Amino acid sequence: MTDSAPARPAQSPEYILQHTFGYTEFRGDQQAIIDTLVSGGDALVLMPTGGGKSLCYQIPALARRGCGVVISPLIALMQDQVEALRAAGVAAAFLNSSLAVAEAQQIEAQLLNGELELLYLAPERLLQPRTLDLLERADISLFAIDEAHCVSQWGHDFRADYLQLSCLHQRFPQVPRVALTATADQRTRREIAGRLDLEEARHFVSSFDRPNIQYRIAAKNNPKRQLLQFLTSEHQGNAGVIYCLSRNKVESTAAWLQQQGFNALPYHAGLSAEVRANHQRRFLREDGVIVVATIAFGMGIDKPDVRFVAHLDLPKSIEAYYQETGRAGRDGEPATALLLYGLEDVVKLSQMAATSEGSEEHKRQERQRLDAMLGLCEITSCRRRALLRYFDEELAADCGNCDTCLEPPATWDASDAARKLMSSIYRTGQRFGAAHVIDVLRGGDTEKIRQFNHQQLSTYGIGADLSANEWRAIARQLVVRGYLRVNAEAFNALQLTEQCRPVLRGEEQLQLRTLPKTAPSSRSRQGAGSEITAEDQPLWDALRALRKSLAEAHGVPPYVVFHDATLREMVSARPRNRQEMLAISGIGDSKLERFGEDFLQLLADFAEPAAPDAIT
Repeated sequence: MTDSAPARPAQSPEYILQHTFGYTEFRGDQQAIIDTLVSGGDALVLMPTGGGKSLCYQIPALARRGCGVVISPLIALMQDQVEALRAAGVAAAFLNSSLAVAEAQQIEAQLLNGELELLYLAPERLLQPRTLDLLERADISLFAIDEAHCVSQWGHDFRADYLQLSCLHQRFPQVPRVALTATADQRTRREIAGRLDLEEARHFVSSFDRPNIQYRIAAKNNPKRQLLQFLTSEHQGNAGVIYCLSRNKVESTAAWLQQQGFNALPYHAGLSAEVRANHQRRFLREDGVIVVATIAFGMGIDKPDVRFVAHLDLPKSIEAYYQETGRAGRDGEPATALLLYGLEDVVKLSQMAATSEGSEEHKRQERQRLDAMLGLCEITSCRRRALLRYFDEELAADCGNCDTCLEPPATWDASDAARKLMSSIYRTGQRFGAAHVIDVLRGGDTEKIRQFNHQQLSTYGIGADLSANEWRAIARQLVVRGYLRVNAEAFNALQLTEQCRPVLRGEEQLQLRTLPKTAPSSRSRQGAGSEITAEDQPLWDALRALRKSLAEAHGVPPYVVFHDATLREMVSARPRNRQEMLAISGIGDSKLERFGEDFLQLLADFAEPAAPDAIT
């Protein structure tokens, strides 16, 4: 952290893109955003994870005079972000509580002497009067507020310190500011702009589509078995993230996966900071690590080769789902987002929303977000179109890469079954949860049925032709569609709504989705460029081994040396000299100097014909 690069001469954004970061052209709105900031304007940027948000502030920070200040909510990730920049030849540093006093003082001196190009700060550190005074004495090129959705009190990652970042506009009115996030609906966008004084800023909203991610959602039916089948058949040895709602479930799932032979690590706020940092470090630097986590994990993670994200519980909003699934496939290679959910998730999240300390308006909005999430789960049409529509984006045609496109779900006339369920709910007094109502329908012999004499009801046993799983699927879909509601204040009792009357009277027919037998596999649909041929496998393995060796020698994660996509291009292009190496995407001047010769030598070794056997 103590060394620094000399200040670079003025360079164009195009030159920096090619020679520092190793890319030949901008993507999407990147150039317009960068030009806005270089010319001194403000910007609000919505761009999906993996869309290249970081370059939108890194390049203008390098192109403008002074040091760019990046406000990031995660101290644990600053070191990795700074290491990646330093590998590209950028004079970057961070200031946070992990530094010794002498180290922090040296970085402050570098800032004041104009020796830094990018400085990362947590909002808590930035807002300290001493830090603000320091920044006023320095030459600042821009302020970048990363993960800007943290300012929204509607959001799932709300951080109170973000609310005070409007002070940047007041104390540094001449310094351009950019706020960036991967996830925000219209309400959250308005809140970000208002709270950060960015109403006059240019707004850039990129496409939210991540076509390389295959979205798959399935009802829980022995979720451990479903997860194990998913991992063993499709993602053996791949890095991934598994999300659970509770800390206990995180711990038990990680332990169970370890017993199954997977390199799985738990991550949640109840673990010590040291354990969390160690598990995060292993995830970033080792191959094939699976992190089982609560939503405390993942924001700001810059690991490009995460091949899957699995949810074992229902996210409470589409924003949360999109944000978390977006951590897969940042390298553009095929990835899978698997969600398993059940009626118990609906009950739990409904209860959490009803008993939260927020205002009635906040509770109503939370319920609406949960309903939208449930709607995405139960639709029978293209999931990607529905997901993008939530963010006000229309997809011209079905995606062909989600479970409902790959294997359209079967539906059936569930009108009679729905009437039986509704009648049973009514006759049991609308006082019981789904489990008891289903027991009554199926003619069960339980203590609760005997206690309330429910074996005498006319609906007792009339649903014995369907399994408990099928009845749970019917109940879940009727809740999602608004025919039933879960009363969290009455022991999660299922209750009828006004909407159910036409069904009960036989005036409305209901088509519900049937339970799928198996989930569609993405293995055969991974797409072009994702598989290495048997002929190229030895070179691929050798390139990855060299990358790992160099990463360990430099004390950085492997992707800081080169992304998988860069190695794949090496396998395909087989560069023979430095000029051809520079043409590979992701290789700039600094990385060529540091790592180029080692990779060129390896490629040359594989290009030489094997020596003939000696004749004796």
